[in-house]
Amino acid sequence: MGMFGSAKYGVLLCAILATVAGAQARPAMPRYDHIFVIIDENKSADAIIGNKAAPEINSLAKEYGLATRYYAVSHPSEPNYIALVGGDTFGIADDDAYYCKPGMRAPGCGQSGYPTYVDHTIDAPNLAQQLDGLGISWKGYFESLPQPGSPAYIWPTPKQPVNGVAYPLYAVKHNGFMNFKSVQDDPRRAQKIVGFDALYRDIAGGTLPHFAYIVPNLCNDMHGVYGHDAPSDCSDTDGLITSGDQAIKQIVDKIMHSAAWLEAGNAAIVITFDESDDDRPDIRATGCCGSGAHEPGSPGGGWVATIVATNHGPRHLIDATPYNHYSLLRTIEAGLGIHRFVGHAADIKKGVVSMTPLFAVAKQ
Repeated sequence: MGMFGSAKYGVLLCAILATVAGAQARPAMPRYDHIFVIIDENKSADAIIGNKAAPEINSLAKEYGLATRYYAVSHPSEPNYIALVGGDTFGIADDDAYYCKPGMRAPGCGQSGYPTYVDHTIDAPNLAQQLDGLGISWKGYFESLPQPGSPAYIWPTPKQPVNGVAYPLYAVKHNGFMNFKSVQDDPRRAQKIVGFDALYRDIAGGTLPHFAYIVPNLCNDMHGVYGHDAPSDCSDTDGLITSGDQAIKQIVDKIMHSAAWLEAGNAAIVITFDESDDDRPDIRATGCCGSGAHEPGSPGGGWVATIVATNHGPRHLIDATPYNHYSLLRTIEAGLGIHRFVGHAADIKKGVVSMTPLFAVAKQ
């Protein structure tokens, strides 16, 4: 489909381009004042790039930068969101709630009886700790979050419905920060785990943080909601892609008209996907950089589209370097001045490198 054609052709083309790209020296990662990461759901790269149902994403990919060999690290969703902020999946291989422990019988802990199940609260270094330690501001913005700092597993719920609203719209499995004990215990959590109302206030007020982790709700992130009060464009594949694309357009347009984007400092918007389609066996388990079919315990999360737009950086760039979610974490850390990379973001011997070509800064 589109610029990639078939998945096999896309992989072959990307391999050729990667050989050329790999022969060139990698530039140093420049310092960034603002990095905004928008995460969508469950679509392979060739379901998005070239798809007329996603004109905004494709326009951004052509105008700015596209990573053509970017991979998720696992299936299902939750391990990928954790990897993006913690540099590891920590053995989590399901979508159970952050508070679940082996054998626990509680809402959101449906897989807890499996023998390989691990505690879903993680006491380990993570991006939030790094940023807090250096006094670098950050926020996670989650559409349909019921209240700031909410510990909710999902919302709305069958027991707490909202008239005319599909459920669930918010799912904590898409909030990787909440898996970390340091975030759970943070007395300022309600200032950092917030909804889209706060996102739009911060944009309008010129108070956006240095790092923003932005997750639309399940109707607007291409995941989908089915059944109770679910609109047709929240359950139909083409409708999901179109509504997700329009949601990205709204967010990106607002950021690009904000003081953070228009000022002299460097700012970047990254659009990526947590994982590829579950029903695509040809690309389901693909990966790179320590995460892939030949890595025990890390089967790879599939080939996904990742676009990087910068206010002072490259235009019309295609980068065929192999990247994954650990590469993006390393890039965020380096761009914000952190040089002790957490978890697998430090695995340079496995090919985890910063996405510097996409973040290069044009000489002023």
